[in-house]
Order: sequence, then C-alpha cells, then structure tokens
Amino acid sequence: MWCELSQGNFFDEFQMEGVSADNNEIYLELSPENLSRALKTVQAAKAVKIKLTKKHCPCITLAVELPSLSISSRIVTHDIPVGVIPRKLWNDFREPGLPDFDVSIYLPPLKTIKSVVERMKNLSNFVVIEANLNGEMNLKIETDLVSVATHFKDLGNPPWVNEDGTQGFSRARVPESMAEARVDIKKLLQFLAGQQVNPSKSICNIVSKRIVYFILLHEDVSLQYFIPALA
Repeated sequence: MWCELSQGNFFDEFQMEGVSADNNEIYLELSPENLSRALKTVQAAKAVKIKLTKKHCPCITLAVELPSLSISSRIVTHDIPVGVIPRKLWNDFREPGLPDFDVSIYLPPLKTIKSVVERMKNLSNFVVIEANLNGEMNLKIETDLVSVATHFKDLGNPPWVNEDGTQGFSRARVPESMAEARVDIKKLLQFLAGQQVNPSKSICNIVSKRIVYFILLHEDVSLQYFIPALA
C-alpha cells in the first residue's frame, strides 16, 4: 500500500529540514495503531502541531490544543516512538513504479463491490477479477460445486498516456479481450473494508495473471494498493 498526502491540504504552517539540501527528506517507521489512537483526540481540537522530537527516543509529538471553559488553553501532548530509517535503505521505500498493465478500468462504487465479494467469500477463498477496454468488469468464483459471476458494464477506461505521448496502453489489446487475475478473496476484502475515504475516482489496473493494482483518488489523498495474483 502507498498513500500520499499533500502538505498544503493539511497544514497552515510547514517547516522541513531533511538530512541535507539535496535530500530534504526524513524516513520514519511507526505503529499505525499508536498514531491512530493519538489522532482520535484531535477531532475537537482548536489547533494541532506535529513535530519530530528527540526525547527518550525519536518521537512524533502531537501537541493538541483543546477547547476550554477558562481563559487558558488545555494542551494535550502525545509522544509516539518512531524508528529513523537510514539513507542506505531509502530505496526500499520509494513510490512503487506504475506496472505495465494490460487493462485499466474505472471501478463501480466500492460498497457495491464489497457487498458482492462478502457473499462470494462464503463459497471460495479466491476470486477472479477480469476486465477489458470496453468498460466491462467481472468478478468470478469457480469451485467444484459452483460457478458464480457478477458483471459490470459501461464503467469506462481511464485515458492513460504512453511514454511516447500517444494515448492508450503500452500493450496493444483487442478492446473485447479480458485481462484477468486470481487473487486471495480475504486480501481483496481487507482492501475494500479498510476504505474510510469516499474517493472521487477509483481505478483498477490488471497485469494479467500477475497483479491487481488499485488507485483511489480523493480531493487531498491518493491511495495505491497492490494485490499479487495467484497461480
């Protein structure tokens, strides 16, 4: 999973001093649960300041100014321990490259897909996702006892631009030809159940029999998910 947030959409003031002028970055690792628990207290806050601090260990410090009945403000501070990732490992955490996919298609509402997949999980551990360049997508399960498919039409295909500036895909495909990937149905449900944003656009890219690559675009957040295909 890869998530990108634009600083300008979240912070009125922003100061950053990385390891050097040429590498104005800092890479940190932390427990998502600790950060989530701290952020629950900021929902009614007047202001929030987030800092990288050095205390008993490196920490992300949240200073939360809460409303008060008195003149003085109430400040609640959360110190979240973080690990500082050395520069020699930075390449392991770069944004994933865009796969050379076979088909890209807009998704129907995620709630609709989730409802379908939740019913399918009772019948199989795997689901086949297939789509073509005619805006058609199918979700299928096949077992010794049952075959079930849900069909979506007129979804539309994103107008990707190739490296040479031409419109289309780097792989020439017949529009009706389906690209497919068989994935773990539990991993697909984890992706669908974890969506707290209501994306303005949801895109599914398929590298046939190799990977399913989802992109969710919100007004101030972009999320990318990679689910490997199974043989």
